[in-house]
Amino acid sequence: MNHILLVEDEDFLIRTLEDNLTADGYAVSIARDGEDAIEKIGKKKPDIILLDILLPKKDGFYVLEEIKKNPKWKLIPVIVLSNLGENTIIKRAMEAGADDYFVKSQHPIEEVIEKVKDYLAGRKAVKSSSQQMKK
Repeated sequence: MNHILLVEDEDFLIRTLEDNLTADGYAVSIARDGEDAIEKIGKKKPDIILLDILLPKKDGFYVLEEIKKNPKWKLIPVIVLSNLGENTIIKRAMEAGADDYFVKSQHPIEEVIEKVKDYLAGRKAVKSSSQQMKK
């Protein structure tokens, strides 16, 4: 069973994603802040990480940097889910090693879940945010 780490502090989004992903047969762990995320990755390496940028304690950029500098974790796909949609923020996340970037208000939950399934099935689609930035 694939293990997904959801790093998010918004209760509604946590419940929605967790319900949908567990219904599809995935194991989901929740981290509500950046420190908890690093701790959970160290205890049980996930197959994919859904990461918010605006988090308590340590932000998503910190978490992303910690993931990508650790040789045991750096290949874990990271999909950023954020309310921040500025090109500079998206570019910073992608350059820091994010595999994809979704602005929460611009993408339905189903689209995020489909992207997770693609990554877990090994069908890594072309990075969607890098395509958006070129437009």
